[in-house]
This record gives sequence, structure tokens and C-alpha cells, in this order.
Amino acid sequence: MADYKQSNLNGAYYGPVIPPSRTHRSVGRGDCDCCCFPCCLISTLLKFIFSIIITLGIIVLVLWLVLRPNKIKPYVETATLSTFNISTNTNNNSTNYLTYNLTMDLSIRNPNKRISFYYDYIETQAWYDNSRIGFKILDPFYQGKKNTTVLHPEFSSRTAVLGDSVVTTYNREKGEGFFYVNVKVYNRMRLKVWIFKISGFKPEFDCSLKLPAPTSSGSAVSTFERTECDVHYF
Repeated sequence: MADYKQSNLNGAYYGPVIPPSRTHRSVGRGDCDCCCFPCCLISTLLKFIFSIIITLGIIVLVLWLVLRPNKIKPYVETATLSTFNISTNTNNNSTNYLTYNLTMDLSIRNPNKRISFYYDYIETQAWYDNSRIGFKILDPFYQGKKNTTVLHPEFSSRTAVLGDSVVTTYNREKGEGFFYVNVKVYNRMRLKVWIFKISGFKPEFDCSLKLPAPTSSGSAVSTFERTECDVHYF
């Protein structure tokens, strides 16, 4: 009897089959648990936004490699002050008047091989000692690729200037032999790439000019030096 029991213990035992454990998943929700649907929604939304950013980045990179855009290069080639005088009208509350005549040649260089420009609106302003003394709107024009366009803004007027600081600055600069006038150019333009035209660009040119003071004969003592203008796109 003991031998029989021992033989049963040493032999193979085949018991009932144990079924594998089941993993519960919500149908139609991927890896998301049914009790955390907001988390899954946020995760999906973030992945979608990230994929859009990556796609846009690739498109911008490809366009930049193809177009290779370069900055516009404006220069003031020549500028002349034939008149620049301040007088005081004692009959009108001692108002200071600036009489001036400023002519200049402004060149705008488009260095791009695949981009041309439509200058739809061009506004030029002349400033002296933080006071606007001149204003003029120029004719619109089209500028082709690898092209240089020369504009000829001219400012001439008798303008009332307020404050004694302008007179102080004028007297100091007259003694130095140079007047510092700032010319700003406000543009509204479109870009043309192949057959596509893109609007909404408003670059600003800022030209700080060191102008030789005119003599009594209207000529300048020294010559004007070619000046590069700063370009602000935003």
C-alpha cells in the first residue's frame, strides 16, 4: 500500500487547465483607460498640435532653402541742405520757425533672386530734434529681382517748431558745422514669389543723416557721406 502511494506521488500529475488572465480594454479608445478619457483627449490634442508645428517648421525650412530671402538694403546716396535757418516771430507769441530745403537720393536695393516687391504706399517724414518738420508721399512702384530703385524725396517748407530745446540744438549744431536730421520711410508692400503675391508687409527705413551746414551762398562747406539706413520689419 505504501509502495502504491509512493508511485502515485512520483508520477506526473495532470490537473485541470488554468485559463489565462484577461486584460480588459475599452473598445475604440486605443491605450486609454475608460476612466481617464479627459487625459486621453488632452494627450491626443497635444500630439496633433506638435505634429502641426513640426510640419510648419519643415515647410518654412524648405521655403527658406529654396528662396534664400535677403534683407532690403536702403541707402541715402546724396543729401543736400541748401537752406536751414531758424527765426523767431515776436508778433506771434515768439514762435520759432524753421525754414529748410532738403533734397536727397534714396536707393533701395532688392538683392533677392526669386522675390520681387510691390511698393503700394511710401510715406517719407523728416525729423529734427524729435520734431517732425517734413512729410511727403511718393509714387508707388514695382521692383524686380536683383534690382536697385532710386527715389528722390524732397522736403521744403517753413515749419513752426515748439520749445527752446530745438533752438538750443540748432545753435550748437550750427557751430559744429553739421545738422543731424532723421528721415523715416514707412512702406506698405507686397511680395511676389513666382505667381503668388503676399501682402501685409510694412517695413520701415530709418535714415540718420549727418548733413553739412549750408553757407550764406546756399552751398555746403563739406560733402555728404553715403549713409545706410536701418530696416525694421516689426
